[in-house]
Amino acid sequence: MKAIMMVVIGFIFGLGLIISGMTNPAKVINFLTFGNQWDGSLIIVMAVAMLIMMLTWLWVAKKEKPLLSGSFNLSDLKKVDARLITGSILFGLGWGLSGICPGPGLVQLVSFKVEFLLFFAAVLGGMWLTKKLT
Repeated sequence: MKAIMMVVIGFIFGLGLIISGMTNPAKVINFLTFGNQWDGSLIIVMAVAMLIMMLTWLWVAKKEKPLLSGSFNLSDLKKVDARLITGSILFGLGWGLSGICPGPGLVQLVSFKVEFLLFFAAVLGGMWLTKKLT
């Protein structure tokens, strides 16, 4: 049951990314670049996503356990340190330069376009390198 729900939720998430235009690197770059071609429509996507997340957190805070698991598995990392800042900067640089973040990049793997395959290979390489260095 849990695996089926994960597939359904992943499908809904991927469909939302495609419909909103988040899987189109040019649209994302036009959002991140201020100028004559600035496209602010992704603000609506982010605002709706934040609203849904806030409502979900309010709902989850009243629960003793998740619907599909025995307990919550939340991060206990609370401090802002050099590691978090460095990772954030690298993530932002990668997103800003390519217009692709990991979720849309994963969805675009089904297109078999070389740029998305290279992007995903680079993400996996970065994850592997991080494990080796930490």
